[in-house]
Amino acid sequence: MKHYLRFSDLDAGEYGYLFERAALIKRKFKAYEKHHALIDRTLAMIFEKASTRTRVSFEAGMYQMGGSVVHLTTGDSQMGRSEPIEDTAKVISRMVDLVLIRTYEQTKIELFAEHSRVPVINGLTNEFHPCQILADIFTYIEHRGSIAGKTVAWVGDGNNMANTWLQASEILGFTVHLSTPGGYEVDQSVAGIRSSESYKVFKHPLQACVGADLVTTDVWTSMGYEAENEARKKAFANWRVDAEMMRLAKPNALFMHCLPAHRGEEVDANVIDGPQSVVWDEAENRMHAQKALMEYLLLGKITDTTDILAVVP
Repeated sequence: MKHYLRFSDLDAGEYGYLFERAALIKRKFKAYEKHHALIDRTLAMIFEKASTRTRVSFEAGMYQMGGSVVHLTTGDSQMGRSEPIEDTAKVISRMVDLVLIRTYEQTKIELFAEHSRVPVINGLTNEFHPCQILADIFTYIEHRGSIAGKTVAWVGDGNNMANTWLQASEILGFTVHLSTPGGYEVDQSVAGIRSSESYKVFKHPLQACVGADLVTTDVWTSMGYEAENEARKKAFANWRVDAEMMRLAKPNALFMHCLPAHRGEEVDANVIDGPQSVVWDEAENRMHAQKALMEYLLLGKITDTTDILAVVP
């Protein structure tokens, strides 16, 4: 049994399979072909943080694969309130086949997984967002081919997205150009990476974007940090992705944002709504990549290679 709590829980070979499988699943979805690989399986979704894309992508995806979904929030579950997380995990995992958790501390989801009898997926924590980066890399592959050897410029907060990009760079062989304001740097120990060889730190965001194949960012104030909003607006003023940053990147560079976006803050409207932006493909691909992930966690690799469409740019 495998859990998916951080990007480093899988290796390069497993990701290669998932990207191929996601391409097949997406092709079938676009052709209105059924893909009921998880018929009679049940996914429990536990949300302690609000969600749009995570909820819709997992819920729709599970139904499309023939399964069913139980949706829980902190208001209608006992997790971490009047019942220990360990007990909640032991109970829920006896009733469903798969658990998705979107919460605050990574320690919560790790404790749940430790006592779960079924695979647990991280739908977002303060420290990591592996499903988003899974979809982002799948989107890059769709548009430009392999991400190996490429450069990803991260402009903004040293948050869960930045941590996960760093993990992905070690596993999949690309480089991250990292630029954050002072005081908001990535903590290498939290990111859980072994060395600094797969990323470079730049004080100025323009320098980070030079020669990049992909420029990406996130909101300046993530959920749970709202009290810092005004201070962050001042600190991040020079970290808005704009047309100049995109001009410094490669001519065919892509722009990504995990959404929701605040135009005029972390990104200019002419970038996120411009020709290099693939944010809508990126958002849709959450569903296709996560369908491949859920299928893999429950069924393992599908060995019928005639059922796999190779991913090509």
